[in-house]
Amino acid sequence: MTIALVSGRALPLRGNELDTDRIMPARFLKAVTFEGLEQHVFEDDRKTNPSHPFSNPAYRGAAILVANENFGCGSSREHAPQGLQRWGIKAIVGESFSEIFRGNSSVLGVPCFTADKASIEQLQTLIEQKPDTVVTADVATGTITAGDLTIQGTLPAGVRDAFLTDKWNPTSMLLADFDRVRATAAKLPYVAGF
Repeated sequence: MTIALVSGRALPLRGNELDTDRIMPARFLKAVTFEGLEQHVFEDDRKTNPSHPFSNPAYRGAAILVANENFGCGSSREHAPQGLQRWGIKAIVGESFSEIFRGNSSVLGVPCFTADKASIEQLQTLIEQKPDTVVTADVATGTITAGDLTIQGTLPAGVRDAFLTDKWNPTSMLLADFDRVRATAAKLPYVAGF
């Protein structure tokens, strides 16, 4: 499945250096599957701040997260983007991202667009003032539109191309040519019964 456009209402999340420990607290990493992680996104922050955007009914159902600098920094836990995706986030627009977080998000089909600080500020303010605004992010061009506001975002070329050519999901790519996997495994002396 190619991913060329992501569109929907957005959620503005202000703050720099929001790390994966805050996105998904460590006590939820014990799960055997990722099921139910969406319930725990920013759980500790939401408990201490009842007006946290992820608790605000105005942003329920948002598909695009608008973040600030170095979003997803910290540990490399995949649980953070898994929780966000399961919450409903289909794309993130931010000033910058941790490379590991961006990679983990990309293989889930969640593009992470970067844009300059002033543009992010404008977009966050617009969404705070008009939560029903539909935001559209174009993977090919990086253009992000929200009502009358248009900002320029970017994706790394390899990531952009992977979304546009259906090469973003390594698991589906592997399964699509599983006969080659079996053939390679059959040649390996240490893989028996595969």
